[in-house]
Amino acid sequence: MNSPASPTGIRIGLSAVVIGLRLGEAVVLTTRAEDGSAALPFGPFDPARDRTFELALRAFVTDQTGFRPGYVEQLYTFGDLGRDSPRATQGPERLREVSVGYLALTADAADTAAILRHDGDARWRPVLDFFPWEDYRQGRPAALTGLEGALKTWAAGDARKQARVEALFAPGAEARWSDSRVLERYELLYEAGLVVEAARDADRPAPALPSGAPMASDHRRILATGLGRLRSKLRYRPVLFDLMPGTFTLSDLQRAAEATTGVTLHKQNFRRGVERTGLVRATGRFSTGTGGRPAELFTRSASDPLDGQTLGLPLPVLR
Repeated sequence: MNSPASPTGIRIGLSAVVIGLRLGEAVVLTTRAEDGSAALPFGPFDPARDRTFELALRAFVTDQTGFRPGYVEQLYTFGDLGRDSPRATQGPERLREVSVGYLALTADAADTAAILRHDGDARWRPVLDFFPWEDYRQGRPAALTGLEGALKTWAAGDARKQARVEALFAPGAEARWSDSRVLERYELLYEAGLVVEAARDADRPAPALPSGAPMASDHRRILATGLGRLRSKLRYRPVLFDLMPGTFTLSDLQRAAEATTGVTLHKQNFRRGVERTGLVRATGRFSTGTGGRPAELFTRSASDPLDGQTLGLPLPVLR
């Protein structure tokens, strides 16, 4: 016989990380949780009603936000015990919550901002508002100043913790920063009690450090997974084009790559690299909205370059 305090079943929830570009920033589609905090579009999977996870996900994203996602891919299944979610739900069912995260990319964030459902406070929010320590575009992030000191105190006397801090945050060594390790950095900050969610889940006062905008449940963890996946894929798949309009300048493309990775790229090397891949072609038209000399407009190549080999875009970081 099951103990009243033990989970007796599982409830599956689906979370959507929908990322786009708006006003030169990478943005994520959010809603508002019951406690007022930002949340990812989220809903339960009903095995009696829903034919597939993906169809259920698409339905509730559109219902909650008014936005219809295009291509989506599964990120990860989150089922750790001891986080705010998943945990056993309240009430006699005591169901264990398992979250299945999905990633969707869109080129329509700017165009759909005005038609989102505002009764659920659906909005596009800058991704790096949630991870300010991930934004190196203006140099070393200011948020790291306080966080590094707190991490040093937390890891003092523990060689293993110190090694993790060094590997993930590379204090004083920007060249060793790995932009794709977003989740690992967030998890370390959570373990050290330096993000709001860690204090909330342990019923402690929130930290005074600038540790980014909090999210409901474990949604910032899921968002970190999505951002890390996107940054990693940029290097071997041309997924950046899934965020771009039909035509764009090479400066537009570079700003999109920088907004996504959080680093500044070398302009000439980026352009030469893009042209070598064969992933873009010139349209013969020019943009007059650049504020200076008209810039040539490009579009994604219709055929796979280099004998069908699939490539990512070059990301030559400016040092």
